[in-house]
Amino acid sequence: MLSKLDFATSPDVLVGTSTGDDAGVFRLRDDLAVVNTVDFFTPVVDDPFTFGQIAAANSLSDVYAMGGTPQTALNIVCWPQSGLPPEMLAQILRGGQEKAREAGVFVVGGHSVADEEVKYGMAVTGVIDPRRIIRNVGARPGDVLLLTKPLGTGILMTAFKRDRLAIEHYTAAVRWMVQLNAIAAEAMLKYDIHAATDITGFGLAGHGVKMADGSDVTLVLEESDLPLLPGALELSREGMTPGGGKRNGEFFGPAVKISDEVADEISTLFFDPQTSGGLLISLGERDAHGLLADLQKSGNSDAAIIGGVAPRGRFSIELA
Repeated sequence: MLSKLDFATSPDVLVGTSTGDDAGVFRLRDDLAVVNTVDFFTPVVDDPFTFGQIAAANSLSDVYAMGGTPQTALNIVCWPQSGLPPEMLAQILRGGQEKAREAGVFVVGGHSVADEEVKYGMAVTGVIDPRRIIRNVGARPGDVLLLTKPLGTGILMTAFKRDRLAIEHYTAAVRWMVQLNAIAAEAMLKYDIHAATDITGFGLAGHGVKMADGSDVTLVLEESDLPLLPGALELSREGMTPGGGKRNGEFFGPAVKISDEVADEISTLFFDPQTSGGLLISLGERDAHGLLADLQKSGNSDAAIIGGVAPRGRFSIELA
């Protein structure tokens, strides 16, 4: 659809829609640019306060993925005119406000519309040095790929909706979804990052394909190195596949080569849509090990090196 639109161009639009990057970037002066992004979705958990936290963390993540610092946010609310108590919406907004406060972000307003289905998220504005923008393109052959959060939120939340999720697995999934990518982004900026993106609705496969195609490389991933949330593998075997994961497989599957030795449940997790997922980072091998050590020292023991970057082959991603 975007290919049919005629977007205005300017030399100050440093990042637009061409590579499906995480956010747009507009230069104000040589040493300052603004980062703009927006994201909102339906509840993934029952508790309204927790949903607000997750939605806010997810919205803020795009700015972190670009290497920017979020500054302000606007709430986006879709809410039914009847049937739900206003206190529930207040709890959602309070959750978003708390997560924004944790990020040092000021919520300066918002907009609401009547809708039969509840939705919440934020439009976020950040700042960045235009000379230090991290794009979802630029990965180089020989790079190492690092992932900062484990996979499986889509499958776990599908199991939750079907009353099939153990409380300890629910708690682990929520802990990761409410976690800001701020610490990972801050650590990332200490190194020479060639490309980065956050893993959300398109899953590791979809966001990885974008990185590979935009960089004209092939990402080579190792099944055994993928970090997974507790319970994700077992629930994948039980068929707890969200609709978004199936659509990701249909759309991105032709660009991906999956070895016959990779288990079906891992393939499903590879396409699993993530909510407030981690950062996928492409950088040199020495820097990758340094960044991994930094992340683990900060308490992110699930961060992992999951593969590397090869010269462009027939496929965007090879999973073995």
